[in-house]
Amino acid sequence: MDAVKSNKRKKKKTNQIPFGIVLLIIIIIVGYSISDLGPKHPMSWMLGILLGFTLRNSRFCFTASLRDPVLTGGTNLSKAVIITIALATVGFSAIQYGAYLEGEAIPGNISPPGIHVALGAFMFGIGMVIAGGCASGTLMRVGEGFMMQWLSLIFFIIGSLWGAKDFGFWESTFISGRKAVFLPDVLGWFPALVVQFGLLLGLYVLADWFGNRE
Repeated sequence: MDAVKSNKRKKKKTNQIPFGIVLLIIIIIVGYSISDLGPKHPMSWMLGILLGFTLRNSRFCFTASLRDPVLTGGTNLSKAVIITIALATVGFSAIQYGAYLEGEAIPGNISPPGIHVALGAFMFGIGMVIAGGCASGTLMRVGEGFMMQWLSLIFFIIGSLWGAKDFGFWESTFISGRKAVFLPDVLGWFPALVVQFGLLLGLYVLADWFGNRE
């Protein structure tokens, strides 16, 4: 009986409401203090807070979306990522098509593919699985207090700075002078969207089948 009471005492959770109220007050104060810098700063601040809250409660992580089907067979996050890409496609396509109609340069980081993309993706894929999270997952777990993710974040920053320092080499060797592939230029806007959404739909059906198979 004493052991049961002891376990109940251990399982008693700390009331998080006071901490939440204090944090909300701090968020409001910071947002108000940076409003003098321009309207974009408090908007970006609040958007970042909302995105962090969404990531935290949805457990959204690109690493898990690619890792879970292999390790556990679960594909819920994989399907969530596919839906996210589909929604982003709608938004980005609208912005880019609007620029196209106005005769302006197409916005977006449209770079040529090559060995540098495959090499970077391979290295990043290994790193994010070992670290236990991608950029969004790492930031989310840092906020939750996972000390191991602090180490990942530190080396994430170091790697980003190193990459920025050596970007000139990669650009001159693998990027400069090569033709970028932009599907609307190759296929046209409507066929490119059909191909994009067709591939996403196929991946979603495959992920759903894989996750629900016996």
